[in-house]
Amino acid sequence: MVRSHEYPTTTTDLITAYGDQTLQLANGDATVGDALRVAGEETYPTASDAEAALMCGLGHAAIGRRFYSDRDAYSAGEDGPQQVSF
Repeated sequence: MVRSHEYPTTTTDLITAYGDQTLQLANGDATVGDALRVAGEETYPTASDAEAALMCGLGHAAIGRRFYSDRDAYSAGEDGPQQVSF
């Protein structure tokens, strides 16, 4: 959605244009405006910059199960969540 916007642009411009649109997340939803407000007032030279700010502004509800990884276990001496088997 923000890719089609004209750049450079500001946080305020993006919130005015798309702020009430809902983003479906893994564990809930958020609006574009809520996600962009986290960064404060910025000027975005490109759509990629605006998308990065949008992604960074989403909370942990956007990532699915917190602390889950199907990657290697934590290294010796690191504390991590206990392994859960389904």
